[in-house]
Order: sequence, then C-alpha cells, then structure tokens
Amino acid sequence: MPKTRKKKAFTALKTIPLKKPDKLEYICKAFYKYDPTIKKQYSVFALETIVEFSTFSYEITVETIREKNEIYFIPMGLRAKTNVVPLIQPARTEIFFEDLVGDYIVNVVKQDGAINTGEFHFNIYKKEILLTKQYKLKKKNNRLFCKFEIAEENFSFLEK
Repeated sequence: MPKTRKKKAFTALKTIPLKKPDKLEYICKAFYKYDPTIKKQYSVFALETIVEFSTFSYEITVETIREKNEIYFIPMGLRAKTNVVPLIQPARTEIFFEDLVGDYIVNVVKQDGAINTGEFHFNIYKKEILLTKQYKLKKKNNRLFCKFEIAEENFSFLEK
C-alpha cells in the first residue's frame, strides 16, 4: 500500500472539519461471523451508507488503523463492484478481526476530520457484543454522521 495513502488517513485525524449540520451518512454494525471454508470465527464491523444505490453496487474503501483497544475506520471513497443483477442497496464493506475480546473504542473518521465514536464490549464465550456508548468527540465543528449498532441478525457461529 502506498505510504501517501496511509499519510492521508492520519491527516484526517488531525483535520478540523468545516461547520456543517448533523446528517446521518453511515451505520457501523458489529457482529460475529463464522467462515466455514477456512474454519475461523471473526468479529466483524460492517460500515454501510444510509443512501441506497440502484444502478451499481458499491463497496466502501476504508483505511483501518488499530492501536491496542482503539480502532479507526477512515472511509476513503466508493468502488463499483461487478454484479450481474442491479439491486437497490447501500454501499458496504466488512472489516474482519480475529482477536477482539473485551472493550474496544471504534472511531469512524471522515476525511474532513469529523469523528464519531462507539464503545463496544466483545465476549465470544457468551456469544455477545454490547454497544456500551456512542458519541461524537469534543472537537471543533465535529458533527454526528454515523450511528453504531449490533447486528445480531448477522451472527453466525460454528454449528456443533
């Protein structure tokens, strides 16, 4: 991956956003997903747009930065996916983690510098994820653009 792109992701963390009203643009969903082909259990964050697209299916390109128990997702843009039949659906991407246990702070950072945060508690042994808190950081001109939720309907585990 080019270094300039990583630099751009870090720049978004320090940027002061322009003053804009709150407008919900993204949903960040957390869930467990089992991949039977490689026999691995994952903790997954799905980032999807509120806007639905009808002509093309899009994937959100996301830069991910992980520092201990803090994770940053920086949406970088949309990329068209190849699909035979057009569907009305939001742009979406899934980010997989193998080792999330305990408390994590998840930040979704727009390129203009706005940051929204969700705090999650992962307990794979109880097969549960809790959203303990969601907020926008105290930062000049920060605004609400992302909501966080648990997508229990997407949970999948190894069938015994």
